[in-house]
Amino acid sequence: MEPMPAFHQSFVESTLTLLQRQLMVTYRNKPFIFGRLLMIFIMGLLFCTVFYSFDPTQVSVVMGVIFAAVMFLSMGQSSQIPTYMAEREVFYKQRGANFFRTASYVLATSVSQIPLAVVETIIFGSLVYWICGFVSEAKLFIIFELILLLSNLAMGMWFFFLSAIGRNGGLWSEIPDYLIWAHWISPMTWSLKALAINQYRSGPMDVCVYDGVDYCSEYGLKMGEYYLGLFGMDTEKEWIVYGVIYTLAMYVVFMFLSYLSLEYIRYEAPENVDVSEKTIEDEAYTMLETPKTKSGTSAVDEYIVEMDTREKNFTPVTVAFQDLHYFVPDPKNPKEQLELLKGINGFAVPGSITALMGSSGAGKTTLMDVIAGRKTGGKIMGKILLNGYEANDLAIRRCTGYCEQMDVHSEAATIREALTFSSFLRQDASIPDAKKYDSRGGETVFYGNLGKNCRNLVDYFESIPGVAPLPKGYNPATWMLECIGAGVSSAANQIDFVDNFNKSSYRQVLESEMAKEGVTVPSPSLPEMVFARKRAATSATQMKFVVTRFFQMYWRTPTYNLTRMVLAIFLALLFGIVFVDAEYASYSGLNSGVGMVYMASLFLSMTAFQSVLPLTSSERASFYRERASQTYNAFWYFVGSTLAELPYCFVLGALFTVVFYPMVGFTDVGVAFIFWLATSLSVLMQVYMGQMFSYAMPSEEVAAIIGLLFNAIFMTFMGFSPPAYAIPSAYTWLYKISPLRFPVSILVALIFSDCDDLPTWDEATQSYTNGGSKLGCQPMADAPVTVGHITIKGYTEEYFGMKHDTITQYFFVIIGYI
Repeated sequence: MEPMPAFHQSFVESTLTLLQRQLMVTYRNKPFIFGRLLMIFIMGLLFCTVFYSFDPTQVSVVMGVIFAAVMFLSMGQSSQIPTYMAEREVFYKQRGANFFRTASYVLATSVSQIPLAVVETIIFGSLVYWICGFVSEAKLFIIFELILLLSNLAMGMWFFFLSAIGRNGGLWSEIPDYLIWAHWISPMTWSLKALAINQYRSGPMDVCVYDGVDYCSEYGLKMGEYYLGLFGMDTEKEWIVYGVIYTLAMYVVFMFLSYLSLEYIRYEAPENVDVSEKTIEDEAYTMLETPKTKSGTSAVDEYIVEMDTREKNFTPVTVAFQDLHYFVPDPKNPKEQLELLKGINGFAVPGSITALMGSSGAGKTTLMDVIAGRKTGGKIMGKILLNGYEANDLAIRRCTGYCEQMDVHSEAATIREALTFSSFLRQDASIPDAKKYDSRGGETVFYGNLGKNCRNLVDYFESIPGVAPLPKGYNPATWMLECIGAGVSSAANQIDFVDNFNKSSYRQVLESEMAKEGVTVPSPSLPEMVFARKRAATSATQMKFVVTRFFQMYWRTPTYNLTRMVLAIFLALLFGIVFVDAEYASYSGLNSGVGMVYMASLFLSMTAFQSVLPLTSSERASFYRERASQTYNAFWYFVGSTLAELPYCFVLGALFTVVFYPMVGFTDVGVAFIFWLATSLSVLMQVYMGQMFSYAMPSEEVAAIIGLLFNAIFMTFMGFSPPAYAIPSAYTWLYKISPLRFPVSILVALIFSDCDDLPTWDEATQSYTNGGSKLGCQPMADAPVTVGHITIKGYTEEYFGMKHDTITQYFFVIIGYI
């Protein structure tokens, strides 16, 4: 007998099958695809109008549009990560059952993203290339598109790798976009260099004389080589080929790393947090233990546990529903309605357990949702009564507890904390705190007392002609479901169980019971459930428990907080190492310095934005459930989520500043404090923006796309790329309202625009005299011919619009945005 193969299909067959599935799954998500393409089109139009027909001699503008194009397309792939994380759970199950090889899955997933990447690159690249003013040659345009596509794909595989290696959605958003920005590692760096050479070493710019300036005689370089040299770039055309080869190689490397991660790393067990046990007051809670036999006595089979009689801290409520109907629009014909509940009657008395049983799709969850007031659509008819009084929505939410079929809770809370939280916020404020810890298909076919061992139920169904008797040793519940056609192995039968029930004595008992006082008729001995307040707990209690839960959640989420702190240190070290001996008094040095502060601030704040999305989205589910029960005011949820972030954001800013500030050559301690404050507020602002999009958007994926679109627009108008002076007048309003520009302006102005004693330009000696010692007072060396003589402060304020005298004003603006 031949051994059974490990996989049913060959590698090629498996890969093609998975590719077909991945293409179907990817392109069936029409809202996501439409959102991506709309974002690409909007940003393409924005870029080509902002950088319309740029002047090649304004090299900072040209480099800015190339950098922005590569950055935007590459970072746009980050919106796929929530989808990758969700698909990973399915992969674990199917790979564990040997449905397919890991290599087939990785290859199919990567190939399935190519068509969308091609469309994005063609739309965005065509708009930017031909309207912005790049050299009008078809060959150069094809190279431009190819490099953008490869950078897009390489970064897409980078994000896929991070979703494969990270435990949860919190890790990818901390690490992904930016740690790869090491100069000789990042595909974006190689793409930027290749595209710059592709532009400046082309025929029209690879000349000595351009726009009346003879670069060969003045500088010994051709025009294109001169401007590339201002940014310290290589000028050989071979670097274009190297860039293509490198980005393609990185695409394959990230694909291989993804394979290794998915094949050998599993995150199938839940992440646990150790919570220390606290001492509990005797009055508040009595811990029960298994009784032990007293020494010297023989073991017995029965024990008596003495327990105090507990006082009821609530009014017993009888829930009844009478002639309950529920209609929803017919999806095939919206003008018609489908009746999901057809005149249901029933009740549940205090101190009893009522089982609601039926097949899948019979309407059990629908009935419970209607009774609990969780159905926001459709039409409800009939009566829902509490103690015989017709109940309003507030009464139902206040005096009933509903454990939904797919219940959701805050993941960071322990079981005890979840129960305590609900106990304090769902019970009336008049009940002492110590006592709140006390533990305590659409139609009906049977309703009544089951009897001992379900004897009443069995006798009733066996009395119906055509029903097979209960086999010996068989589960009565399973047998009942099979009788009515709910069992998976039963054949459909023609017995009308609804009609039999309506003619039975059980129906008469049900109606007589429901006609009693306190069920569907008000009783003088039972109060009507009327509440003066919307919520049981006081505002102070709500604030205490909601805010405390948020602080506990943040403390118990190390993948969110500890990781982003380590990341802050790593980013500071990364930028510090690159700029450890940098000089900022030349044209290239100043542009690099401003770019360094811009990139460092941007990366730190953007990681904060993306990292908060999965955390906030996951907690939103429990918020909806708790709000549906009027557990607390949404205002206290907002207060808790914002206050919990404060200490972590300021610690994050401090860790970054302590490492970054001295490493890059900055020395003023007083300025360092302001630098830390501006950095922390920048991070905090992005966190709150991420929370806002998470709360406002229907899903994490949509929040990521919309957030990326807004941040891409804000980044474009921060005043760095393009510089403030080059922003068209039609977009000045976007520049003025961009929230990201204010912290960056403060950080740059603190370092490069600080000068109390500006030097004077001496025409006779063609040099500056009598200048101060601060960096902003120094003359800028190696200025391009189009700039002329200028100081560091003058260039920073004139070209980037980042002025020292606006620092205080901008702090108030940031606080206003927050």
